[in-house]
Amino acid sequence: MTIKLGCIADDFTGATDLANNLVRAGMRTVQAIGVPDGALETPADAVVVALKTRTLPAADAVAQSLAALEWLRAQGAEQIYFKYCSTFDSTTQGNIGPVADALMTALGTDFTIATPAFPDNKRTVFKGYLFAGDVPLNESGMQHHPLTPMTDANLVRVLSAQTRRKVGLIDYAVVARGAEAIRGRIDALRREGVEIAIVDAISNDDLLALGPALKGMPLVTAGSGVAIGLPGNWGLARGAAAGLPREPGTQAVVAGSCSIATQGQVAAFIAAGGPALALDPLRIAAGDDVVAQALAWAAPRLPDGPVLIYSTARPDAVQATQASLGAARAGALVEDAIARIAAGLARLGVRQLIVAGGETSGAVVQALGLTQLAIGEQIDPGVPWCAGQAQAVGARISIALKSGNFGGVDFFTRAFGQDA
Repeated sequence: MTIKLGCIADDFTGATDLANNLVRAGMRTVQAIGVPDGALETPADAVVVALKTRTLPAADAVAQSLAALEWLRAQGAEQIYFKYCSTFDSTTQGNIGPVADALMTALGTDFTIATPAFPDNKRTVFKGYLFAGDVPLNESGMQHHPLTPMTDANLVRVLSAQTRRKVGLIDYAVVARGAEAIRGRIDALRREGVEIAIVDAISNDDLLALGPALKGMPLVTAGSGVAIGLPGNWGLARGAAAGLPREPGTQAVVAGSCSIATQGQVAAFIAAGGPALALDPLRIAAGDDVVAQALAWAAPRLPDGPVLIYSTARPDAVQATQASLGAARAGALVEDAIARIAAGLARLGVRQLIVAGGETSGAVVQALGLTQLAIGEQIDPGVPWCAGQAQAVGARISIALKSGNFGGVDFFTRAFGQDA
């Protein structure tokens, strides 16, 4: 099987976000959890390899990304897409810059673009600055992210700190003139020695103009927004996602994200009378069996409707926990606990599961033993229902992997209320 577009995503929610956009834009898409051992069983125009590399040490992130690249090239991928978050969140050391560098070197290319723009989710780039809604990224709440705080909205500066390559800008004045003008600007930047160009985009029309300008470019690096403009390069027409009936069974939400959006979704679920249980990282660290306690709490409630188990907290609470346990340890403890809870919920019969948070989603997917996901209908921009065989419980499960920053305030209840 030869695939047209081979994608490498740096977290699991981002992978489903990208796969969702590709399916809606007309590409048959399969999401693989980690690098597959062999060829895919299902024919596809695009494959998204979901990794969990956003917060790994840079060398580990590079090694895993190169392994994904090797597999994708073996499947005949004509173009490679490195997908990161629409908030471009990373540390000064990476991992966006180091991974992009390594992929460029492996592909033998001296130029690529970078843009996290995703207007459908209010992520726009103007004059190289990333906006979340109406405010610069560093005023959006992302400055408080527990693992990858973003304190600068200038993407040229942010990326320049992570790479030895020269970073430039294709600004809105160029993008507004369409694909031919973008190609001309790319040629000019290459003559100036620029190897990575941040691209402005404030609407889907901008992304659709960018798509044709990227035809034949060996490597594209972006959030999921650019995906809407690429399928046309292979003559594929935009179409609705194929129907994917939800699995029958009980419903649950597990949330590890502390983003402002997820905080609002947790609060809305509780305000609507939904049963919810908060996890205390300090109790986990003290050795309390919070997993068994959470499952014992959930079991009698599941037949009556969805339950929520969460570690979501406000920035001051997160900072206090990190001060006590250390940021890395606190995050690892919570991820492990939520992953084991999710697997336990599946053993209790949960077959419709929402997971909030990129790192949390990676841990949960691995605990469930999901290796491939079919992509179904969109719940909110960037978040589809998916389905796959959960090897840990020997059953098929419907799952929505939600980036912490995505979704409306009523996302949890509305997702379960969609026609199954």
